Amino acid sequence: MLLFWKAKLVLLAVPKTGTTALEAALLAHADTAILNPPEKKHLTARRWRNQLAPFFENRGARQIETMAIIREPRDWLGSWYRYRARPEISGSASSTAGMDFAQFVTGWLSDPEPEYARVGRQSRFVANAEGKIIVDHLFRYEDLDQAVDFLQQRLGVTLDLGRRNISPRADLSLPPALEARLQREAAADFDLWARLGR
Repeated sequence: MLLFWKAKLVLLAVPKTGTTALEAALLAHADTAILNPPEKKHLTARRWRNQLAPFFENRGARQIETMAIIREPRDWLGSWYRYRARPEISGSASSTAGMDFAQFVTGWLSDPEPEYARVGRQSRFVANAEGKIIVDHLFRYEDLDQAVDFLQQRLGVTLDLGRRNISPRADLSLPPALEARLQREAAADFDLWARLGR
């Protein structure tokens, strides 16, 4: 999470959406940064609104807008699956090494999710407890250049975005029945992403 005081803007770091690269490019321009631990770095919109916004906004006297990036849900899950297959965590409960993407997606759709598939949902990250989207500016990961343009204009800076935190390649095919189940049970995530493309 990065806060830009003069620009009255907070960048919320939705995991696996390119925010690590954005943070690296923007860190020198931020007034406040939460980079670790990961559960604090990836502060949800609800937590921002309930816990930190009142402090930084001086009880509403200075309204701070929020922005976040959303990735196509299947691609987002694929990035998580590949990231968790890395050798450094092999053998741990969160590792996806040795399993196929279908097993990972099935785990993600389970209730409760197994540790390796406990990655949350983008639609919940940017919403309040009732499911209403509470982020002011949402951009598609696939249109990251629009988010960069927005930030450059809002902050008055020029950004050079390198690629960071890149997951290795993997087979992300799913059986048709599981693909249909994913589309159905993650409808809120797919609808959110589709809405951003209009």
